[in-house]
Order: sequence, then structure tokens, then C-alpha cells
Amino acid sequence: MAIQILIDAFRIVFGSKTGGYFKGELKSLPGKQMICFLRIMHPSLRLLLCFFALQIVVFGQSPVWKISKNEQTLYVGGTCHILRQSDFPLPEAFDAAYNESDLLVFEVDPARMQDPAVATQLMRKARYTDGRTLKTVLSKEVYDELAAQAKKSEMPIEVLNGLKPGMAVMMLTIQELMKAGVTQDGVDMVFAKRAKADGKPVRSLETAEFQIDLITSMGEGLEDELVRYSLRDLNQIEKFFGVMIRAWREGDNQALERLFVDDMRKFPGLYEALLAERNENWMNDLEKMLATPEVEFVLVGAGHLVGEDGLLASFQKMGCQVQVLGSESVQ
Repeated sequence: MAIQILIDAFRIVFGSKTGGYFKGELKSLPGKQMICFLRIMHPSLRLLLCFFALQIVVFGQSPVWKISKNEQTLYVGGTCHILRQSDFPLPEAFDAAYNESDLLVFEVDPARMQDPAVATQLMRKARYTDGRTLKTVLSKEVYDELAAQAKKSEMPIEVLNGLKPGMAVMMLTIQELMKAGVTQDGVDMVFAKRAKADGKPVRSLETAEFQIDLITSMGEGLEDELVRYSLRDLNQIEKFFGVMIRAWREGDNQALERLFVDDMRKFPGLYEALLAERNENWMNDLEKMLATPEVEFVLVGAGHLVGEDGLLASFQKMGCQVQVLGSESVQ
């Protein structure tokens, strides 16, 4: 879920050019949580990298929400952590919420994710140090599937072999995203840069160290299942990314829930660790923020907003007014 960390780690392992399809240096992509890595990626990819039953609205027409209670307000924006050039400009609701806010709140401070030491720490923890390799932890059938995809992605399986399965598949996912032109800063980094230029304060809900541990422990004991599931739709990543972006821009919570949460629920342990538990922890902080006079703009992966354990449902259970920015409130 920490995409900036993963991209920097990718550079450490493979250098800044891979596969021959990039003429220049790889662009720096914004930071975020891994599997949540895009709670906005295909079922398989969703269990990685990136990162929805109670439906608060059917169709929001915006990925930004205004949360109000007792005359206090904060905004919540569902983000995509990496984008294509064609995905700009961003929906206008983001600018509106930013202009109304006093400070920004990210999953993790993007500036922290830019620290090369964080990527180095990730790569250290993502490697086996006890003699195990992908070849020894995966069944022969699954290892062969992974090797075939690595070859197709122009990434040597020999280089991946020392990585833990979740990290290996995420590296392949990043490679395929880059090939599909998904190389631009996402919402998080766009507004982190803007906040820095404007002198607007920034806060975090989690630490980089927490996200690293989340990434490197993913799928322990379920290595075959994780790899097979993650590779299942990798060949359709470009098509899926387009579907995901449309749902995100339009605030289509039903589509986002189908794309992400429904499938992730098939893996209860991952669902709890990557979505439900983190959302619950965040709500402890967000409830306190909502009681302050400052107006926060909270930017988190879109998958965290929807579903019965999503942030929007939690705010509604608190008795808050949950309003799509620019629409009537939802009771």
C-alpha cells in the first residue's frame, strides 16, 4: 500500500529503467498504502499493492464528502495513489475541499515516503533471510505461473526469487502499471506538494513503519493463494484501471464496493488487516478531529470509504451528516 515506497524499492532492485519501454527516468509516484495499494485495483491487485455492504449512496457523482456534526466539519476525499496523464484535471470537488480546509490529513505523510531510507527498509524486510525463497515457499505449479508472468513482464524471476510472495507480485504489478502509462503523481502527492507550497499543515493517520510491516507480512501462510489470486487478472490491468478510474471520479460507491470489498472479503484475514481494522483505528482520530474548530481535509484510498466497515458508514453511525460535496446530505 505504500506505493512511493514500492516505486523507490523498485528502483533499488531493478534500476530506473526496465523492459526497454521507458525512454527516460521513471516518474516518482505518490506514497500510500500498499494493498490498499490501491484499494482501487483489481481483485487480485487489490490484495496487493493497492488498497466496499452498507451503501450510503447509490451514486455520488463525486469522490469527495463533507462530514458534519454539531456545527463542526471535515472533508474526506477518496484518492487514487497513481494516475495516468489523461486522468487530469482532477475532479473539481478536490479543489473546493482543499480551499475550505485548514490542514491536510494523509494515511502517511507523503514527504516521509520520499525518504530513500524508507524504501531501503522495505526491501530489507521484504526479503527472506532464513534461506527460504519463492521456489521453496510456493508450490511448483504456482511458482511456474509466477515465473511465466515475470518473463512476460520482462522482469527476471531470479531477481524476484529472494523476495516474499506479496512483494514479488507487487513488483510485477508496478511493472504492468508503468507499461500501461500509469506513471503520474496521484491525488495524494498533488495535494501534498500544494500544501507545502501554501504552507498548509499536514498530519498522518499511520507511520511508514506500520505500512512496511503490513506489506511484508501480507499473505503469510497463504502464499500460494495470494500469488495465484494476484496474478489472475494482471493481463487485464489496463482495462481494469480505466473502469476503476471512472467509478472513482463519479463517486460510484456500488461499483467501488464490487471492485474491491466484495472480493477481498473472500480473504477474511487480509480484509480485517488491510481495511476493517485500519478504518476502525483511523476513526478514533477522525472523531477527535471532527470535534475541533479546524477544518481537516482527509485524503485516503477510495476503498477505505465504502462498505459496512468503511469510513462513510462509520461517520453515519456516529450521527454525522454525510454529504457528497455539492449535493444534499445523506441521513
